[in-house]
Amino acid sequence: MLDQGYSIAAASRSLDVGENTLRRWVQQLNDERGGITPASKALTPEQQRIQELEARCQRLEQEKGILKKATALLMSDGMNRTR
Repeated sequence: MLDQGYSIAAASRSLDVGENTLRRWVQQLNDERGGITPASKALTPEQQRIQELEARCQRLEQEKGILKKATALLMSDGMNRTR
């Protein structure tokens, strides 16, 4: 629609999608093309990759926190056994 110059009304009829839904999609696509990472599922491949990498980073940070806590617990348990 954006690249071909269709109107929202014509595109929504052609796709059998509500105009408001199509407007939201168009706004999200414009935002993504402008470099804004969406809160919902990304439309462009670049934004999808960014979301995947952000999720991976978050998961790794959680795992790191768990490992730190486990290490601290094992260290304190080892200290208690030597006393």
